Amino acid sequence: MMARRPTPRASAPGGRVTADRRRIAAGALIGIATAGVLTAVLLPFRPDLSVATCGLVLVVPVALAAAVGGIVAGLVGVVAGFAAYDVAFIPPYGTLVVGAAQNWVVLAVFVAVLLVVTRVVDRLQVARAETARHEESTRRLFELSDVLIADKPLGELLGLVVATVRLAFGFRGVCVLLPTERGLAVGASAGEPFDEGELSAARPHAGSPASLELRTGTSASVLTVPLTAATGPVGALLAKGERLRPAERALLRTYANQAALALERARLREQALRSELLEQADRWKDALLSAVSHDLRTPLATVKAAVSELRAGEVHLGDAGADELLALIETQSDRLARLVTNLLDLTRLSAGALELHREVVSVDELVADALVSLAGTEVAERVDLLVEDGLAAVEADPVLIRQVLVNLLENAGLHAEGGGRIEVSARRAGATVEVRVTDDGPGVAEGEREQVFLLFKRAGNAGRAGIGLAIVKAFVEAHGERVWLEEGTAAGACFGFSLAAHDDPPGAAPGDATVVG
Repeated sequence: MMARRPTPRASAPGGRVTADRRRIAAGALIGIATAGVLTAVLLPFRPDLSVATCGLVLVVPVALAAAVGGIVAGLVGVVAGFAAYDVAFIPPYGTLVVGAAQNWVVLAVFVAVLLVVTRVVDRLQVARAETARHEESTRRLFELSDVLIADKPLGELLGLVVATVRLAFGFRGVCVLLPTERGLAVGASAGEPFDEGELSAARPHAGSPASLELRTGTSASVLTVPLTAATGPVGALLAKGERLRPAERALLRTYANQAALALERARLREQALRSELLEQADRWKDALLSAVSHDLRTPLATVKAAVSELRAGEVHLGDAGADELLALIETQSDRLARLVTNLLDLTRLSAGALELHREVVSVDELVADALVSLAGTEVAERVDLLVEDGLAAVEADPVLIRQVLVNLLENAGLHAEGGGRIEVSARRAGATVEVRVTDDGPGVAEGEREQVFLLFKRAGNAGRAGIGLAIVKAFVEAHGERVWLEEGTAAGACFGFSLAAHDDPPGAAPGDATVVG
């Protein structure tokens, strides 16, 4: 939901006195002018009109004056109406002298009626103004509250609070003080800045409860409103401007309470986010240590045993035996090097520094490069390659896709039954080429297939490692393609991924480099 911005007030508190004076002056002038105009209109018909009729007509200026300028302007209208009535319509004409006693009674009744009309009209205007102010206050409170409902970070929320309060109440300057280790400090401000003297005068005194009150600063009055939530004080709202009406003070206090709740919610959300990130970092650290220790244990143990056997010299191994142990050390060292490479790739992925250098290359070449990386291992001797005749080349980063194939082949070699065969197949599928790596191992349970590509996850008893497969997923998706675990296979596991097909023959100019964050 998009929050509406509060509508600025029609006039600032500093112009309130001037506006009231202008309104009173306008009402008085209207009353005097209307009394003069009506008198001029009635004079030609005076012989035919009764005194009461003229008095009723002259009630109109009083009502207009009171309606426009309030009771003060209405009293001016009463004086103007009385003068016009006495001079123009009470004998002797042209003077303020009242002749007969009955004319005194008429004038007295006339003045009483004018005063009553003035009072009634003024009350109606006051009631109408109060209703309008109440509606305006309700609208402003709704708009201000609507801003606070939005789920925003603490810094952005503080900016919204000071900006909306300044617009809604017409203050010259607004700021929010937040508690820090050194006391209250400015968290956000809008409008005229506060100098240190104003801030010092506005801060609550130690040992005394904060309240809604005017405190005199060095150059202006500063209104201090405490921001208190369920957990206690969360800060203070400072506003620089004129004194507010009681209704506006109550409205500001209500809004301050809602602002305090919103600030507390934003602060608690940030604390929860930091706690969640710390917990996630701890889980990643523990999972990384567990995964690395698991994957390092076997090759390190093998290398250690081979080296110990070579150094012992108690048993004559012969050249063939020594060569076999050296080959074993070399194979396991390569395996450790690939593990370190995976960890470095994982670091690049986390830092968003993965770069693609696309080239046009055939699937045969990609598989051959992967097998070269696995040379000397049992896996390299057990791979069967089935490529569709006339298969198009692909556009990919050969270094990354080679690592994808190495990881998938190592994963398959670990789980193939009794040294069984591993099949790498490729076929055209629309605008892509789909590559699959299949083994005849125990496979992956259906309920665990969504987890095999997650970092540090292992799927059930099959023990499918998550580091290598997570890197497979990241590298393939960095190409804008997808990776999947085939469903419905009779035995073993079948991992597949897609690459963009290129219909030109291999050796064409490579595509432009692309940076993937």
